[in-house]
Amino acid sequence: MAWGRKKSGGRKEPLFGLPAALADLRLSPEDRIPAAVDDDKPKKSVPRRKHEEDDDEPPRERKPRAAKGGAKRRAKSRGRFRFGRLIYWGAVLGLWAAIAIIGVVVWVGAHLPAIQSLEIPKRPPTIQIVGVDGSLLASRGEMAGTNVALKDLPPYLPKAFIAIEDRRFYSHYGIDPVGIARAAVANVMHRGVSQGGSTLTQQLAKNLFLTQERTMARKLQEVELALWLERKHSKNEILELYLNRVYFGSGAYGVEAASQRYFGKSAKNVTVAEAAMLAGLVKSPSRLAPNRNPEGAEARAQIVLAAMAEAKFISDAQAKASIGHPSYKVKPAGAGTVNYVADWIGEVLDDLVGQIDQSIVVETTIDPKLQSVAEAAIIDELAAKSVKFNVTQGALVAMTPEGAVRAMVGGRNYADSQYNRAVTAKRQPGSAFKPFIYLTAIEGGLTPESIRQDAPLDLKGWRPENYTHEYFGAVTLTQALAMSLNTVAVRVGLEVGPKNVVRTAHRLGISSKLEANPSIALGTSEVSVIELVGAYAPFANGGLGVSPHVVTKIRTSEGKLLYARQPDRLGQVIEPRHVAMMNTMMQETLLSGTARKAEIPGWMAAGKTGTSQDFRDAWFIGYTANLVTGVWLGNDDNSPTKKATGGGLPVEVWTRFMRSAHQGVAVAGLPNSQRGGFMSNLFQTASQTSAAPQPAPVPQGGGYRPAPARTSAPPPNPSARPEAAAGLDGWLVDRLFGR
Repeated sequence: MAWGRKKSGGRKEPLFGLPAALADLRLSPEDRIPAAVDDDKPKKSVPRRKHEEDDDEPPRERKPRAAKGGAKRRAKSRGRFRFGRLIYWGAVLGLWAAIAIIGVVVWVGAHLPAIQSLEIPKRPPTIQIVGVDGSLLASRGEMAGTNVALKDLPPYLPKAFIAIEDRRFYSHYGIDPVGIARAAVANVMHRGVSQGGSTLTQQLAKNLFLTQERTMARKLQEVELALWLERKHSKNEILELYLNRVYFGSGAYGVEAASQRYFGKSAKNVTVAEAAMLAGLVKSPSRLAPNRNPEGAEARAQIVLAAMAEAKFISDAQAKASIGHPSYKVKPAGAGTVNYVADWIGEVLDDLVGQIDQSIVVETTIDPKLQSVAEAAIIDELAAKSVKFNVTQGALVAMTPEGAVRAMVGGRNYADSQYNRAVTAKRQPGSAFKPFIYLTAIEGGLTPESIRQDAPLDLKGWRPENYTHEYFGAVTLTQALAMSLNTVAVRVGLEVGPKNVVRTAHRLGISSKLEANPSIALGTSEVSVIELVGAYAPFANGGLGVSPHVVTKIRTSEGKLLYARQPDRLGQVIEPRHVAMMNTMMQETLLSGTARKAEIPGWMAAGKTGTSQDFRDAWFIGYTANLVTGVWLGNDDNSPTKKATGGGLPVEVWTRFMRSAHQGVAVAGLPNSQRGGFMSNLFQTASQTSAAPQPAPVPQGGGYRPAPARTSAPPPNPSARPEAAAGLDGWLVDRLFGR
């Protein structure tokens, strides 16, 4: 900067504070900073030429061409800079992405079993249930057929799976990016999950090693395991493993089990249409199982056939022939009532042997022949009379006097309803509960000949009535039980005490909660069929307590014994003399009482009918020295029947079953029966009971809902024999001797 230079060339020092000096202190044009052409470029000092030192010579203008060329160079430089920055940050992001991917792979791998410990797991366990004769009754658990080699299958069977599940199976390495992209596009188009991108290898990995949960972590594990399987096994090995392990619904794992389950034949013999149906099940085995949804299974099979034709695995003619005229014949869903037994066994297995981790064979007490007879008796009776009596369901349990269940029917059709009415359902037993009342009375000192009044009764507004609305005055306990007189049962129940009655029932085997009130004499507390039948068993075996059971042994498929049932040690629950009295009394129910239709030629039998309020439940529990059998009929919604009583339909079912069950069996009498002595006593005292009331027609029910009353009772039937004198006991003798 020039500070007051003179043309003479001498330098004059400024004199601060003097006016003259101030005048010389000014900026010349050369001293000013020229305007910048490009503000973005750093300013450069331009060297001054000699002639520019003259204050009188104006500065030279910049040439426009130089400024334009510089701008281009600068723009080009900026472009290179931006491209370089893009490459740099792209590399940084790529590096971090690679690190993230490696981290995810490491994390997923850390949550998998060690690769060196991975091996193809064992097949799911199968539970085979066999009868007392060793025949197969049912299979439970995860049913798995034998392994079938790929070379033994018809070629169109594996191709059906490839066509519909993984068209590029032989060209990918465990995962299929093309398939994933195609599935993603389809799902976006349908705004939901309409297709899956999993390969057969991925599906196999999931079935073998993973759960069915839908999470990203599980999907990533599936990918890693699929890659491991592809490296470990060949394509054909993977396909064979897949076909032998995939789930097909109805508990069937593998094509062999599924073919046997649905078509009743080996997978080696399936047709093209059947192969297509099997391949179609993989998408949704529970929903498309052909024994449950034949229409859905057939529609899916047609889609598979079209895919096979498109992939050139079968000809168009084969596809059209199979679609237009399917050749498969699906076995109906298991409607056999033995499935109720199988379900019951499944419920108790955990208590017997713990968790099932291997295939087992369960040996049972079920007699297949008796099971078939019981099933037919229930189904036929309901088919013939269910509409007339408005009865829709039934149950039957038959067991030996030792408690071994020989037959069980939990409903009329297992396919329609798996609810077990023999074990799970609890209903009012009505008069079938009365034996526990009279047993308590006998244990308290009464006898079958003890007299009690049959007359109207009022207990604080509750008026129990007999079925016929008739009353017979003084009657014996035997007569009262045989005719199912409600007022006598209530009086005896109050006499011995409801709490004592509850204790007696529980001692004999009733496990349900019982209300200790006066109405318990009429069976108002609910019980199950199996526990009521089990509580009658001591009457048939001499008074020993039993536990109803169906499993005798459990062993592995290789023969190793896991469980063997030990004999009951419940001991004597009824004294033998009391058993004899009760048997004598309950025999009268079949001979002259409410169960006169129940007759087994040559056999001594006893039992009791029962009908609950409003005819909602109809029961009959009867027994011989060979079998104790109980029958219940009613409706699941507890709606009233059209006057179905225990002495009607249940007795008919019981008689049909028991007659067949006792064919070819050596006749045996009821234990400790004192029928002869009791009848002699009746003969001796017949003349002393002439004041007893005249008998009325024997009622058919045991409930306390009244039926229309009869106006008169028939007169006694005198006999020429002295012991058959007038009176109810004389009438009883006549009935016993068929007079």
